[in-house]
Amino acid sequence: MALKDDLGRLGEDLAAAELERSGLRIVARNWRCDAGEIDIVAIEGSTLVICEVKTRSSNRFGTPMEALTPAKVERIYRLATIFRRQHRVGAERVRYDVVSVMAPRGYRPVVEHLRGALG
Repeated sequence: MALKDDLGRLGEDLAAAELERSGLRIVARNWRCDAGEIDIVAIEGSTLVICEVKTRSSNRFGTPMEALTPAKVERIYRLATIFRRQHRVGAERVRYDVVSVMAPRGYRPVVEHLRGALG
């Protein structure tokens, strides 16, 4: 399990760096409540960005995007609602992004930021 945790942490670190490079301001990482966790919450202009990070070392069990089941997407929407209620973030809109990280052992990771990928 530790290797999976390490891979997930690497993916989230790479995703956060990519988002910041793209001009987003990260306001929370691994935000948790009783209903679950949001990987990254960021602000871009007047938009609150809820970002799911999916990291894989291979496509053996599917691509990072294939891991986003309808139930997972619905949970992300619920979590965003809870976050907005608990934190008065001055954002006019909400966008749901995905950062896909492919990090095969021994190779340079590939990070792809998919804006608005969840709706």
